[in-house]
Amino acid sequence: YLHGVLKKAKMNDMVAFVDPAHTGASGCGNPTERARFVSNRFINGKSGLIYLVQYNSGGHWTLSAVNPDEETIHFMDPLKRRLIADEWKTIMDNSIKIYNAHKNKKGKKTIQWKNLAGIPEQKDSKTCGYWIMRYMKEIMEDKNLEFAAK
Repeated sequence: YLHGVLKKAKMNDMVAFVDPAHTGASGCGNPTERARFVSNRFINGKSGLIYLVQYNSGGHWTLSAVNPDEETIHFMDPLKRRLIADEWKTIMDNSIKIYNAHKNKKGKKTIQWKNLAGIPEQKDSKTCGYWIMRYMKEIMEDKNLEFAAK
């Protein structure tokens, strides 16, 4: 469904997806394998894309909108929790470092993480998947990609 929304909005050259079957905490490999998978998606994509990367920590979904060229990650948690320095942060930081190494780019000392506080909040304990899909749809419908300013 969301790929159809992306095509209808004519944003194929602006936004791309990363397969969540290779990013989650359970059954998707160790953190190094997951960082390599994500970095390969960046490497094989067009320069300048924003990648929507879903992550399931084992019982909860979050979304990261990643611009590997700018080394910026916008983090969205439907429960409005702030990102803590955990496995997901390490995986994403390493994926950008691998991407930079492939591009022979020095990169920044630290990857810039931004917690998006203006997103709608999940009010229960079971609908995080719905909220992640909603965030992705709203990002794809925003032709100016101003989602980070909301």
